[in-house]
Amino acid sequence: MTPAKRVGLRRILAFSAAAEAGTGIALMIAPSVVIPLLIRESTTDLATWLGRFVGIALLSLGIACWPERHRLDVYSAAVRALLAYNTLVALLFAYIGAALHVGGPLLWPAAALHAVFTLLLWMRRRDAQRTVRAEAI
Repeated sequence: MTPAKRVGLRRILAFSAAAEAGTGIALMIAPSVVIPLLIRESTTDLATWLGRFVGIALLSLGIACWPERHRLDVYSAAVRALLAYNTLVALLFAYIGAALHVGGPLLWPAAALHAVFTLLLWMRRRDAQRTVRAEAI
């Protein structure tokens, strides 16, 4: 992978990881504020605790996917994890908004942001895979 593509991928990973870690921290601290912004539903005690659990998981995902300084390629676990996560969350948020009609003010922006991360990661991964194949020939 060229140095420019590596920097671009590192930036995409860093921004996505930071967004998930930030969302995780917000959910751990104030799930009763964050959850209604996404799904416009009030939270119960169970939803508050589940929100904190999800917050811990998102913070962990952000930490695990933070790009390493000297080891980054398109086949890394971080790229695969964030690509899968962003794809599935974009689809889930779109389903919640379109089919269930329970979206709060941040649901569609969050769905769009996850879709953008998916597209950026997928395009960068595809371009880098082509580069690797061309170098092997």
